[in-house]
Amino acid sequence: MTGTGICTGRVAAVTGAGRGLGRAHALALAAEGARVVVNDLGVAPDGAGASAGPAQQVADEIRSRGGRAVAHTGDITTTDGAASLVTTALEAFGRLDALVNNAGFLRDRMLVNLGEDDWDAVIRVHLKGHFLPLRHAAAHWRAEAKAGRAPDARIVNTSSGAGLLGSIGQGNYSAAKAGILGLTLVAAAELAPYGVQVNALAPAARTRMTEQTFAATMAAPAEGEFDAMAPENVSPLVVWLSSADSAGVTGRVFEAEAGRITVMEGWRPGPTADGKSRWTPAEAGVAARELLAAAEEPRPVYGAR
Repeated sequence: MTGTGICTGRVAAVTGAGRGLGRAHALALAAEGARVVVNDLGVAPDGAGASAGPAQQVADEIRSRGGRAVAHTGDITTTDGAASLVTTALEAFGRLDALVNNAGFLRDRMLVNLGEDDWDAVIRVHLKGHFLPLRHAAAHWRAEAKAGRAPDARIVNTSSGAGLLGSIGQGNYSAAKAGILGLTLVAAAELAPYGVQVNALAPAARTRMTEQTFAATMAAPAEGEFDAMAPENVSPLVVWLSSADSAGVTGRVFEAEAGRITVMEGWRPGPTADGKSRWTPAEAGVAARELLAAAEEPRPVYGAR
């Protein structure tokens, strides 16, 4: 495999790596010298079914290009599945240096039509599916640090524009992706003493999850034109964040789309009023109106028309 070798000697585990963004990340990490654990449950776009095929195909593709990879088909939304992801890396390659949390699926509904099962399923795969691999990887790295083998580890989480802004018809997905941002900030602070950096990415790319929901935006370009929505455009930032070269970068959220990278700055205090005592409801309303008039207009909801 060709590349600059920025991840030579490192071992990375990528969840949801059988297709789309995860596949692009796994291939890009391998091209830069990483040994890769390719995780995928092989489910349909709505999370139904399971197949070992996608993970194995990507692992085989990496090996055919001269890289090293193993497939992992465990369910990372379960304790056993997430723990075995870490164990697989250690047994196959003797170490784990980076975790890229990417697995997910969609069950889009307007809120009044969103069933409890569809809410639970999407929260489980996106939010719990980030927490459990992160927890088990972090426990391993903490043990390494306490044993005097200080890690230089990385976690890259996957959020979304829907998590940053909200997205019509995607209340479950937006809530999960916003939760991932909060989890990233807490993990960055808690794991820093153990040599672990944690960042999040809000990518825009053509995948099974986006090519129908945002069909016009995600349409492939004419032949010869730059494919702005190709998943491979996002992977270089993921590779860099997974590498030792990203030293000192933690607790950050990036947007990545086409050839553009943006550092997202999150919630910040805006205009403030202090009445020095308890407001009456009417006074609070007057103050709120004045503050809103001085504040920036919110960005439109993602997917709003």
